[in-house]
Amino acid sequence: MSSTMISRHIPDLDLITSYAERQDSFFTKVSPWTKFAALVLVILLITLTRSLVVCAALYLTVLLMYRLAGLPLKNLFAWYTLPALFVLSLVGIMAWSEPGSVLFSCAIAGITISLTDNGVLLVLTLLLKALISVTFSLFFLMTTRYQHFSAMIYRLFPSPLDQIFLMAYRFLFLTLAMTGAMLKAVQSRGGGIIRSIQMQGRIFAEVFALVFIRSFERAERVQRAMIARGYNGAYVAGTEVPQPGVFGYGVLCAFALAIAGIVWLVPNTGGW
Repeated sequence: MSSTMISRHIPDLDLITSYAERQDSFFTKVSPWTKFAALVLVILLITLTRSLVVCAALYLTVLLMYRLAGLPLKNLFAWYTLPALFVLSLVGIMAWSEPGSVLFSCAIAGITISLTDNGVLLVLTLLLKALISVTFSLFFLMTTRYQHFSAMIYRLFPSPLDQIFLMAYRFLFLTLAMTGAMLKAVQSRGGGIIRSIQMQGRIFAEVFALVFIRSFERAERVQRAMIARGYNGAYVAGTEVPQPGVFGYGVLCAFALAIAGIVWLVPNTGGW
């Protein structure tokens, strides 16, 4: 367990960075621009399509790529908890108002609510879309070295947004490390997340308040250390990002044509 790991259900930034820096697979050698463009195309496809079959096929494809890259499936399935809970908490209510063939109905306070087949399809489709985006985003981060990732941010975002993004990403490691250390201190003294919420809510409120205050103190120390080393307000990323080759451009063109064909041919009315 790394110092930044708070829960097994929250993505571990240290583990993600470790895979990105140390892994040596075929996907690691692919141009980061190719993988980033593929990520944009994937997000575009899941935004435009409402077909459950298309989403299921795309999810299996992305999951296969993740596995072929040698990335940990066990951690991935644990990290699915938060996006799954987010989707179910939002879409679970909408599913009861979808028209269609009634699968289940009940009366609550004189009001009859029904769950239809279209409601179930809506939940499954949106859940698959969330898992696709999460899986491919983690695949991109865990197969792209940080120096390439930071150089891409430096070239894509205008100043000072690039500086804010890069500094916030790096400082996130420090904040999570402090939070993890404090939670371990609470647990070593007999506390626990569930038990502390029920019986010791005040302790956890003090912990997170202390993390907030110490984050500002740590940020000031980091800023002074950077200024002492010559930082003048501009974090310049001089790393050259590998450009897509002929194969990369060909894959992206084929993927874009496939997306256009799917959107054009597959009915965009929901359902299968």
